[in-house]
Amino acid sequence: MTDEDTALRVTETNLDSVVLLEPPAYHDTRGFFREIFNETAFDLATGVHRDWVQDNHSRSRRNVLRGIHYQLGTPQGKLVSCISGEIFDVAVDLRRSSPSFGRWFGTSLNPTNGLQLWIPEGFGHAFLTLSEAADVLYKVTAPYDPAGNRTLAWDDPVLGIRWPLTEDPILSDNDRRAPALSEAEVFP
Repeated sequence: MTDEDTALRVTETNLDSVVLLEPPAYHDTRGFFREIFNETAFDLATGVHRDWVQDNHSRSRRNVLRGIHYQLGTPQGKLVSCISGEIFDVAVDLRRSSPSFGRWFGTSLNPTNGLQLWIPEGFGHAFLTLSEAADVLYKVTAPYDPAGNRTLAWDDPVLGIRWPLTEDPILSDNDRRAPALSEAEVFP
């Protein structure tokens, strides 16, 4: 086994600072083993060091769309993994000063591809459950702050996110009432 076989692989996206990570998986006749998170490997592979304060786990059923969520005041960076089922995971640049403000990146996360999405502070996050159910783990860099919590309209035509929907999504009341980007409070 070479260092390349054991290295955390990083793939750039169309959004500055948002990257796809692929932790190595070790397969044998029993199944596989994957190291979900290693702080040293993350820091070396991304050049980013964060203090991780919390791990979250959500379970959603098919066609649940969560987001687009973000926090002002105490913004959260998120490292997102799907450990069962499949999701379409989305990051949206909400930094008004960024050249990619209002652009998005989306990808499929599932245990087979083992991909993770690093979404730094200043971005919104959302996902759509594609399988019967999905378990999503995400590490965050700041605790949840209800006062800073914001939601952006998942279907804002200005964003133009191409959700792989086959029917209307299942939304929370908060997500259903979310404002469009033009009306939202975002990052400087």
